[in-house]
Amino acid sequence: MTTVFEKIIRGEIPSVKVYEDDLVYAFMDAGQVNPGHVLVATKKPYETLMDADEESAAAMMRAACRIAKAVQKAFQPEGVTVLQANRPAGWQTVPHLHLHVLPRFHGDGVELTWPRKEPGMDKLREYAARIVLD
Repeated sequence: MTTVFEKIIRGEIPSVKVYEDDLVYAFMDAGQVNPGHVLVATKKPYETLMDADEESAAAMMRAACRIAKAVQKAFQPEGVTVLQANRPAGWQTVPHLHLHVLPRFHGDGVELTWPRKEPGMDKLREYAARIVLD
């Protein structure tokens, strides 16, 4: 399935490009939450971060860092949220690996909330032991 981002990257759908290199394409989000809201997508059509190669994932974050600094300079937000979501349960709405560079202001209506749980150190150790890096 071809995603809307693949069509944007190929120029089949118009976009306002902010940055491009061999691995990523960054463009203004058409649904600007706040002025300066940029999407950074991998050029390869990975669905999630877990599908991506490390080179593409690293390139996406390098671009996001540069873009966040430029957005800060241009728009002077009170903060910047860099958000990367995976799969619908993780808030991903476009099945193509990307992240948001979102300038933030107090009272801008953007909320990110979840119920905080405090399982204790023993349970945290148990969780950590289950995470085996390849």
